[in-house]
Amino acid sequence: MTNQTAENVRDLPDLLLVDDDDIYCQVMGQALEKRGFNVEIAHNVDEAIVLSEVQAPEYAVVDLNMPGPSGLVLVKHLISIDPHTRIIMLTGFSSIATAVEAIKLGAVHYLSKPADADEVIAAFNRQDGNTDVEVATQPLSVNRLEWEHIQKILNDHDGNISATARALNMHRRTLQRKLQKRPRKD
Repeated sequence: MTNQTAENVRDLPDLLLVDDDDIYCQVMGQALEKRGFNVEIAHNVDEAIVLSEVQAPEYAVVDLNMPGPSGLVLVKHLISIDPHTRIIMLTGFSSIATAVEAIKLGAVHYLSKPADADEVIAAFNRQDGNTDVEVATQPLSVNRLEWEHIQKILNDHDGNISATARALNMHRRTLQRKLQKRPRKD
C-alpha cells in the first residue's frame, strides 16, 4: 500500500495481487491503487492464503505460474472464503486447460500477460461473455497442441511434474524444459 490515509483505505475495496515478480507487483499495485483499490501484495500462494484469512479480498489478481502451488489453488481457496470475490487469473503461460479450470474454480476472467491495470479493471467489470471474440480460422500448430496437451495432463495430475512426466512417458527434465518455454500464439 502506498500513500493513502488510514481513513480513506477503509472506504476502498480490498484487492489481493499475487505474483512472484516483484517489479510487476509494484507497478501493477500502484496503478490499481490509483484506480481506487486498497492493494495487498503476496508473492506466492502461501503468502496470499495468510493475507486472505486476515481479510478476505473483494477482488484478486492471481498469477497462474508461481513457485509452489499454482494460482488455481488460490482461486479455489479464495472462493471457499467468499464466493463473491471477483478473481482475475493472469498468466504468461496461457492454455485452454488452465483457462477452463480457472473459470470452473470461480475466476471471472482469464488474461494473458502482459495485461495493464485498465485491462484488469475492464475484466472485473465484465458480466457477460463476448460474442464478438475472434474465432481462429487456422487449426493450432503441432507445438501449440503439444503445449495444450501437456497443460491438460499437468492439470489432471494436480501440477505434479513427476506424475505428469510418467503419464506422458517423458523424462522429467524434458517436461520441465517444455514447461519453461512459452508457447507460440499460433
